[in-house]
Amino acid sequence: MTDLAQPAPETYDTVEDAHSTPDQEMPFRELGLKDDEYARICEILSRRPTNAELAMYSVMWSEHCSYKSSKKHLAAQFGAKTTEQMREHMLVGMGQNAGVVDIGDGWAVTFKVESHNHPSFVEPYQGAATGVGGIVRDIISMGARPVACMDQLRFGAPDHPDTARVVTGVVAGVGGYGNCLGLPNIGGETEFDPTYQGNPLVNALCVGVMRHDDVHLANAEGVGNKVVLFGARTGGDGIGGASILASETFDEGMPTKRPSVQVGDPFMEKILIECCLELFSAGLVEAIQDLGAAGISCATSELAANGSVGMHVHLENVLLRDPTLTAGEILMSESQERMMAIVDPAKLDDFMAIIDKWDVEAAVIGEVTGNGRLTIDHHGKRIVDVDPKTVASDGPVYDRPYARPAWQDDLQADTSASLARPSDSATIADQVRRVLLDPNQASKGWVTDQYDRYVQGNTALAQPDDAGVVRVDEQTNRGIAIATDANGWFTKLDPYVGAQQALAEAYRNVCVVGATPMAVTDCLNFGNPETTDGMWQLVTAMEGMADGCRELGIPVTGGNVSLYNSSGGTDGTPVTSINPTPLAGVLGVMEDVRKARPSGWDEEGLAIVALGTTRDELDGSAWARIVHDHLGGRPPQVDLGAEAALGRVLIALANATLSGESGQVLHVVRAAHDLSNGGLVQAVVDMATRRGIGASIDLDALPSEGDLDTVARLFSESQARALVAVPEGALRAVAAAAEAEGVAVARIGTTGGELVTLSSEREGTLVSIDVAETAAASDRVLRDLFTH
Repeated sequence: MTDLAQPAPETYDTVEDAHSTPDQEMPFRELGLKDDEYARICEILSRRPTNAELAMYSVMWSEHCSYKSSKKHLAAQFGAKTTEQMREHMLVGMGQNAGVVDIGDGWAVTFKVESHNHPSFVEPYQGAATGVGGIVRDIISMGARPVACMDQLRFGAPDHPDTARVVTGVVAGVGGYGNCLGLPNIGGETEFDPTYQGNPLVNALCVGVMRHDDVHLANAEGVGNKVVLFGARTGGDGIGGASILASETFDEGMPTKRPSVQVGDPFMEKILIECCLELFSAGLVEAIQDLGAAGISCATSELAANGSVGMHVHLENVLLRDPTLTAGEILMSESQERMMAIVDPAKLDDFMAIIDKWDVEAAVIGEVTGNGRLTIDHHGKRIVDVDPKTVASDGPVYDRPYARPAWQDDLQADTSASLARPSDSATIADQVRRVLLDPNQASKGWVTDQYDRYVQGNTALAQPDDAGVVRVDEQTNRGIAIATDANGWFTKLDPYVGAQQALAEAYRNVCVVGATPMAVTDCLNFGNPETTDGMWQLVTAMEGMADGCRELGIPVTGGNVSLYNSSGGTDGTPVTSINPTPLAGVLGVMEDVRKARPSGWDEEGLAIVALGTTRDELDGSAWARIVHDHLGGRPPQVDLGAEAALGRVLIALANATLSGESGQVLHVVRAAHDLSNGGLVQAVVDMATRRGIGASIDLDALPSEGDLDTVARLFSESQARALVAVPEGALRAVAAAAEAEGVAVARIGTTGGELVTLSSEREGTLVSIDVAETAAASDRVLRDLFTH
């Protein structure tokens, strides 16, 4: 335990001073507090706050920490609509650092997604890196070993002068931090749209595994237990990050916000992982909390509030990198790679022995009390005396006004019906190529090649497969699958349906690989909640997501809300913020990860079978946006009953086997892929380019509703659809499984050759795609844009 006493400052603003000088001018607006919020703090305390208290309330009452604009709706939607049946496998739900799910055989999985959007625009590398570090610490604090991560990235227009700065920095930050930790990055999405130009989205997910008995909570209990801060020292980086950087728009003041970005050290985090796991195994931790947003303010107040106890802290015991920090800055600092543990005094020596073994610095900074107060002294002066619940959980809850935007009807009325649909093969082939080689549809190999996807040796599937799959138990091969999806374009057209579409696609992708969906984590990325348009989008999307979870029978175990993703557009117009982007991450369970199905075929002569019905649904599609620069109309309909039925078919087929000629057991499904962005043609080409084997597709055989034209059959983004590649001898079993669930089914083609050809009896061969040439061209798209 290192002794690094802080020098005593010459002046203090103490609780005693706050009583005696009630009219002192306080800089609350500079810290992001509103006038009425400051007045409420004074009412709670029956005096003005000290500078240190003001710092604590400002960060903990910020939008980023308190969810003051969304809390009411989170409770009404995800809380009230989660049934006991949905909670059957939930060990820990919302309110802790991450949710925990029982996956059987005594194993539990914890997973969560969070945003680090604003910091990633200001300083892309560190913003993204510390986003990964923060979500990993959330998983550590639950008592789990992190086993994989994923990322959902949204950037501005690919040809904008500033996009390369953000893209290269973010991708390097995500890869650099995760690779140093030795965590495989098993999936995600990377997309581009001008609405994200000043507000990129960096949503990081981490998943960890543990035994049931290893679950730890952030509840301080036990009067007399010690409060230990360990890990990296506290510095000046990240001060005000939650209250200012993450809880305001980027309208003004960019230079003053630059110091708010944290600096990460993945090697320290790797040591923390191993150190914490040994502390947990030895039974030396009563409760634990990571220090991320709001730093010591958050950790002390949440631990005390969750445990319904008090806590006294000696702030001068905090180890500092910068001895000039004020008490308020120490409380607000968001320096990374720090943890706070509650330790029984009788176990403190053993705790410190393990800390020293891992060469981690630590300091006892306080103790648990029974008086229900959070008190903090700095060099013997009382600078904080509050009820911790008023800081951590009883902050303001706003019932912000919201209303359907005046422009929403016009946007939905502007459908794709008026867009030209060619019938000649030359124009169709050109449009196919434009869609396939658009940055949103092209290979993301330039991104994923910077990530280690197979470190630790337990990755069964990773991007570009539809879901990432990781082995949990090496003896039984039990494992998990995770898919993350979002579609800001569909959500812009209809927030309710768009949120359900994100959920449906993630659910479908988990089923495609053969896993049974069990739980959801979400990250709700929206604009300014102080506008009625932005708040309506948020509330409507939350309602859609919650209703969808209830219909599918899977609970939301935790997540994140990121607001103020706005760049100063004119209120009351469609372009005031990012496309509203609710992300759904679905966790599925597999009894044997060796049965996980890849998204591409590696054999010739397989039958290609389409599952689900195609409709004329091109509004908001890749074809409409890329070919016609058009976004309008209504997104494809979401039928969650159909999604569940398709899911049951996919899971059954993934687990089905047949006997080979030599008696060996073979999988019925050799490859499976969902149909989503880009429609049928994108899915077929994706499957073909995995191993360089082509296919012939009969468009006339595609199960469809009505007499669809060629463009609809190629590019429609109807939901609840998938393709599977199976041996000829398995066709009858596939058809029987689909028909038993009422899922439309038809054989539409065969694998083989070097080309993907799509044809119909009426029009002959419409498109002929050279697989190798297209794969190479697709791989070059992002490399040419962002490699200099």
